[in-house]
Amino acid sequence: MKKVLLPIILALFLSACGSDDSGSSTETEALQEITFVLDWTPNTNHTGIYAAQAEGFYEERGLDVNIVLPGEAGAEQTVATGNGDFGISAQENVTQARLQGVDIVSLAAIIQDNTSVLASPEEHGLETPSDLEGQTYGGYGSPIEEETIASLMQADDADISEVDILNIGDTDFFTAVQRDVDFAWIYYGWTGVEAELRDFPLNTIDFTEYSEALNFYTPVLITNQNLIDSDPETVEAFTAATAEGYQFAMEQPESAAEHLIEAEPDLDPELVRASQEWLVDVYQSDAQYWGHQSQDVWQNYSDWMYENELIESELDVEAAFTNEFLPGAE
Repeated sequence: MKKVLLPIILALFLSACGSDDSGSSTETEALQEITFVLDWTPNTNHTGIYAAQAEGFYEERGLDVNIVLPGEAGAEQTVATGNGDFGISAQENVTQARLQGVDIVSLAAIIQDNTSVLASPEEHGLETPSDLEGQTYGGYGSPIEEETIASLMQADDADISEVDILNIGDTDFFTAVQRDVDFAWIYYGWTGVEAELRDFPLNTIDFTEYSEALNFYTPVLITNQNLIDSDPETVEAFTAATAEGYQFAMEQPESAAEHLIEAEPDLDPELVRASQEWLVDVYQSDAQYWGHQSQDVWQNYSDWMYENELIESELDVEAAFTNEFLPGAE
């Protein structure tokens, strides 16, 4: 009797191990929990994250990703302290943060070109930086905002001291510019597209028209240096899955939009779909692959900030970003 039971017990044990032909046992392994911190409320800048989650790209790499809002600390501080593993920031924020000793690193450019603009209702007639004198700006609290707008106005012989600056936080742009402020800083791929859908004509001031250096990366994918040093495998797995998510968003924008809508049902479905179509050719633009970051872009923007006394010391550009974890860099 014992001789019969032994092979059966052995067979059951081997079966429970879940090994396949490749020797993998991922089906029985617990997924690694990852906290991902957004920079703002969910929108199509983030679609690749939601697509990677819905399509199982993170799970395939052993990750269970929890997407959270930034809270008062912001994505940069939350990720730097390890309370978040990855997050979304922007080149201007990474630059400022690193020079303040916040140890974050940019892993990928989510969008290749700076699609953010200063926007105002067309009826206000604010077409150039000098037109902003005597107006009220609605900001979102970034430490770099006022300095950037000041330099922009200086290039047009205007003075930022003539602008009244209010922190409106996450107040709806359309509500703010019809009630509290005259202009604000927006991402055209979201708020600009929404204005088109609303038939709400805007005037926009494009930063890149006044300086090539202002065509910086915004937004970017970030992590902290400690995670890169201690667990590069996780950084590589997360970055690869995220890249796959954004590739999916470029190739199948309709499906990607539906993933975002399903995950965030409070969003306007028409806006999500229209914005997603607008971003298809912008995510990668003419870069070699999605997420690629050029040292020239980082250096030019850092130099511009330093020359305009927006930062007190020069940035160690090579330490601020890396392409090494992106699939296209292989």
